[in-house]
Amino acid sequence: MRKILIMGAGGRDFHDFNVVYRGDGGCRVVAFTAAQIPGIDDRRYPPELAGPLYPEGIPIRPEDELPRLVREHAVDEVVFAYSDLSHVEVMQRASIAMAAGASFTLLGPDATMLRSAKPVVAVCAARTGCGKSQTSRRIARLLRDAGLRVVLVRHPMPYGDLVRMRVQRFASQADIDSYDPTIEEREEYELPVREGLVMYAGVDYEAILRQAEQEADVVLWDGGNNDFPFFRPDVYVTVVDPLRPGHELAYHPGEVNVRRADVVVVNKVDSAAPDAVAQVIANVHTANPRATIVRAASPVRLSIADSELGSLVRKRVLVVEDGPTITHGGMPFGAGTVAAHHAGVVEFVDPRPVAVGSLAETYAKYPHIGAVLPAMGYGARQVADLEATIRASGCDVVVNGSPFQLARLVDVGRPMLDVTYELAELGAPDLATVFEPWIRRWRGG
Repeated sequence: MRKILIMGAGGRDFHDFNVVYRGDGGCRVVAFTAAQIPGIDDRRYPPELAGPLYPEGIPIRPEDELPRLVREHAVDEVVFAYSDLSHVEVMQRASIAMAAGASFTLLGPDATMLRSAKPVVAVCAARTGCGKSQTSRRIARLLRDAGLRVVLVRHPMPYGDLVRMRVQRFASQADIDSYDPTIEEREEYELPVREGLVMYAGVDYEAILRQAEQEADVVLWDGGNNDFPFFRPDVYVTVVDPLRPGHELAYHPGEVNVRRADVVVVNKVDSAAPDAVAQVIANVHTANPRATIVRAASPVRLSIADSELGSLVRKRVLVVEDGPTITHGGMPFGAGTVAAHHAGVVEFVDPRPVAVGSLAETYAKYPHIGAVLPAMGYGARQVADLEATIRASGCDVVVNGSPFQLARLVDVGRPMLDVTYELAELGAPDLATVFEPWIRRWRGG
């Protein structure tokens, strides 16, 4: 019997286990290791999800214990199952596993993608923070405007009670609130639901897909980080970011998405330098010459018009940014900073010197982060630390670049302005043109 250890981050690791290993009596998964997301290690993948071969479930341990776990359990194979690492970082983890004596495995799309009875559109990316969510929303509108029922399925964020989260269906704000979700989950769930989309997420994606198929004409996969899809797509869309030129061929599994895409959306062309846009397009052409390229902007809107502030020019402004984008996404800033600059802000408050508790730990782990505050909120402690850091910053105004309306969760005693952003295609072809033949087919035309 082969002994397997799965390196993960609370997402693809569980999916790979469910699809590849759960019913395989010829191997034994001895542990998961967890990284990237704070507070998700030192628990168990429960027996209710692990299946009859694992009556006690499977332990989840911190990734730094991997060499010891390999030796103690005589692990034959370490399976890498998380996203958005550079190729060098992936191979460093391979070296750690192999130095401990194990083989190192990357499971590919054909081994892990589920087949749907309904058409599937997958929206993936080259890096975290490229703009998948606004691209998914744009495609959802196109499909719905054509009279198709669309169900959105989101990449997993299983940070809570895994048994309760096995299949999650969100059709209202109350549905979302009932799970007491993290800020990262709210960032992804709330906008689509407010637009009237039914959304699914959870842990067991075979069960999720079968339930979603019952109320969909088209299943829309909204990927996480730069992972490749769990469902086999009919149309594969990959979003790339010219603010990080070259990253589209330097990160795993983002490069997989670039090479497999039917459509590549080059986003943020309104913010990036023209030579960076040209470099990204040239790299995409080299890696995947058959892909259709759509150029797009990601214009930001600051809610100052809805406030009584008037102007931000003389205000001391603290910018809160989407957490994943500026942590493992590698960006020093995000949409909040862009919107603040557009609003004429000249005095930005640096929260790093007054960061509290887990926020200080986040800055130490990700030293590339600039003078912005990541919207970390993976539990009550982090939410409290976030609120305390904002209060300690001495700012006049908070500009919230997180997709979640942060003022609903924290009370910082200062005005908070939300930033919104949508996808806006530039020139031809646009997504409506690209999807027209597919829509005609799916409508039976």
